[in-house]
Amino acid sequence: MLRRWGILAALAVVVPFAPPAHADTVRDATMPVLESLNVPRAWTLSRGRGVTVAVLDSGVDPTQADLVGSVTVGPDYTRGANPPGVAPKRLHGTNMASIIAGHGHGPGNADGMMGVAPEARLLALRVILDRDEPGFASFGGDSRYEGTIAQGIRYAVDHGADVINLSLGRTYPTRAEREAVAHAIRRGVVVVAAAGNGGAAGRARRGGHAVFTYPASFPGVISVAAVDARGGHAGFSNRNSAVVVSAPGVRIVGAGPGDRYWVGDGTSPATAFVSGVAALIRSRHPGLPPALVTQAITASAQRRPPGGYDLGVGFGRVDAYAALREAARLAGARAEGLGLPGERRFTGEDPEPVRVVHRDGGLITAYAVACLIAGTGLATALTILARARRSGR
Repeated sequence: MLRRWGILAALAVVVPFAPPAHADTVRDATMPVLESLNVPRAWTLSRGRGVTVAVLDSGVDPTQADLVGSVTVGPDYTRGANPPGVAPKRLHGTNMASIIAGHGHGPGNADGMMGVAPEARLLALRVILDRDEPGFASFGGDSRYEGTIAQGIRYAVDHGADVINLSLGRTYPTRAEREAVAHAIRRGVVVVAAAGNGGAAGRARRGGHAVFTYPASFPGVISVAAVDARGGHAGFSNRNSAVVVSAPGVRIVGAGPGDRYWVGDGTSPATAFVSGVAALIRSRHPGLPPALVTQAITASAQRRPPGGYDLGVGFGRVDAYAALREAARLAGARAEGLGLPGERRFTGEDPEPVRVVHRDGGLITAYAVACLIAGTGLATALTILARARRSGR
């Protein structure tokens, strides 16, 4: 039986934000969150220019005012899941895209959503359906769509993505996704994914450890948990050893299709914040490998838990400015003097040729047979001795 999977949007479906939401209200609601992550200060160093973030989700509305001019629409891997004539809603994907790279609108772009990396470009790939689309239920159990995430990852890598945002997941791994993630990391692409929203489930509460979510739990992926406005672990957010870092995920405002704005909870928006920070880093340091981008984000995290790591919040809450500073330190490190060139050896003398010892196959066989006979004789003698002792009693 096919196991169902779905997006990690929120504990409750995202809902309209103070409709009709005026743009200044949106900016007022979003800036405190960005300030808590030190994003405005990070903009003095990087705004994401030259970086492409692939948003693998339910689709992105390229006409949304805060995203106009920033979105390239890629393939729709869900084609055929909805009934004929039903257009994609693209709510969840547009919401995530605006958190990552919204640039606002109006005079001076002073209105609407300002994302973490407002000058980054977005590559939108539709790999899932929104929960309230008519084809959602059948999509989750149809083998035709088993590989949409893996296909999307490979397309993103092969079409210039620097960062891949995966605000989605399921509770079981697939080989195709694992190999696609490995392909991305091997090609220098930073992969960021949602840790999951199963933290409030009974099993997670009893054991203190939620099930792993994929692709977030694959090696090399930055698995993101959610925290509340005070920086504490959000109860719905998964606790497990795959969690790397955390970001705000409670009552987060984001743009939706058209000119509407929505608010929701989940590890999905938390993931989008971290993808935005990764975009800032890759813009400032284009050649920094994914592992060092991860190190910059984790080493600079704020509100670090006691002991330095916690299953619920990872290494702490992401700090955009501090991550950029740490990335600069890592990028400035030099390997000169830390080893020898490949043509040099640690000793002054040339190594001697490896000696190959040839053994007589017949002699080896004779030794094996002799050992077998001796072992059999020993076992027989022990058996006779044991019987003699029993009969003498």
